[in-house]
Amino acid sequence: MRFIPYPLLIVALLIPYQRAAGQADSSERTTQAFVEVGALGKSGRGVPFWQRANQYGVVPLANSFATVRAGVSSDYRPEQNRRVDWGYGVEVVGNVGPIPANQQVYVPEAYIKARWRQLEVYAGRRKTIVGLVDTLLTSGAYAMSGNALPLPTIQLGTRGYVPLPFTNGAISINATFANAWFENVNRKVSNALMQQSTLYIRIGRPSGPIRVYGGINHQVTWNGYSPFIAPGVSNDGQLPSSFKAYLYAITALPYPNAAVDGNVTSFDETNRIGNHLGSLDLGAELDVGDYTIFVYRQNPFDTGAIWYLTTIADGLNGLSIRRKSRGDSYISVDRALVEFLYTVDQGGNEFVIEDPQRRGKVDYFNNAQYIDSWTTRAHTIGTPFLTPEGDITPAIPYGPIINNRVSMVHAGLNGRVGEKVMWLLKLSYSQNLGTYNAPLPGFPQQFSGLFKVAAPLTLPLLGTMHLTATVATDQGAFLPNSTGGYIGLRKNWSSKTQKAPVKQNQRSSVRYF
Repeated sequence: MRFIPYPLLIVALLIPYQRAAGQADSSERTTQAFVEVGALGKSGRGVPFWQRANQYGVVPLANSFATVRAGVSSDYRPEQNRRVDWGYGVEVVGNVGPIPANQQVYVPEAYIKARWRQLEVYAGRRKTIVGLVDTLLTSGAYAMSGNALPLPTIQLGTRGYVPLPFTNGAISINATFANAWFENVNRKVSNALMQQSTLYIRIGRPSGPIRVYGGINHQVTWNGYSPFIAPGVSNDGQLPSSFKAYLYAITALPYPNAAVDGNVTSFDETNRIGNHLGSLDLGAELDVGDYTIFVYRQNPFDTGAIWYLTTIADGLNGLSIRRKSRGDSYISVDRALVEFLYTVDQGGNEFVIEDPQRRGKVDYFNNAQYIDSWTTRAHTIGTPFLTPEGDITPAIPYGPIINNRVSMVHAGLNGRVGEKVMWLLKLSYSQNLGTYNAPLPGFPQQFSGLFKVAAPLTLPLLGTMHLTATVATDQGAFLPNSTGGYIGLRKNWSSKTQKAPVKQNQRSSVRYF
């Protein structure tokens, strides 16, 4: 597997500042804050899948709980001729439940950011989804879905899609380069680090009838120490940690000579430095009358087999359709999604490094050196349908991905009732085969569903609040059968340094990466 990230930053640095047409200048800065209180009650052993998945790791896996959440954020000023600006965001979540595991305080966001022209740097925890996907209704992007608590990160990149010079807005890029730190508490490999590089290209102007997307996101776990891994894949538990090893990790190039270079073993020389994964993405967005259609595919890679098309059968496929404006009926359907996730093939049940056509048994998200797998704090960082052991047995805080051969179909709908009530529906059905090394008996099937409503509510003294209620269920032979209900009440505040309104481009609510 080869991935050279250096050119993307060079290109980004060459992008000139371009003022957006039709936007007025203003020194307005908006600071937003919220407080939410809520409670979840459920039957069965586990919290239903869709009430905890893709929630940035702040929802307990088991037992009922009450929660208090609060946050404050300040974004950039909207004027386009300001070259330098800054912003920040902080969110704190506190849960209380009948067992110690439910009595936790989480900080899913705590970051400061700054921009220069069209470049941005941030440091801290920040909610992020990576990949071409409809983020509102999706089952989860493959590599980074928002299912786990964000890692502390330092990232340099573009501010969304930025037009390339001399293309008159027809070609834009979205590129990032980030370094992050895994936690050490309860983790088998301590001091592990993560590096992420992304490069996405959009062909077509934002206002045009069609926009084509393509790109790659590449994550690598490297560095660290573990007394739990076999001597043959480490140097007495020590994993490669030099700056030279870092360069080979981020480029995914083969290490030239492990025998004469410190803690680098023949395993690293044969397999690359670190645990590599990510996805190659393609997508297209079309405007057809009053609708926008978005189709996409994420092709996962893990061992390099994708370059030989050995694992091309695996991937996440999606079709999203949304109205440009709300429908006229009292009950409207404004957005619909269908996705199909398939990770069963993995190139077959054998791995022969000398034969590219037999480089199978990829074992997505698992690794012989980084045995905590692609997880943080017992949550899968990527799609939640690739399951760690703790999802099945919540008493086990850490464990490998025990289910990464999955065939899943997912549907989502979103709309309104009247002018103010929003509703959302998610339905997922999966067949779970386990792994090649440890198949699940009977290949259990699973259904998970969620229905959500949200509406404004005016209360004495408190003014306008926002009420959210969800009902979810898990039924099948894989996850514990459970049905749960959540109700939350949220108060939002927004303050502005000046009152001059600025009209923002509200054309698309689909985010790409």
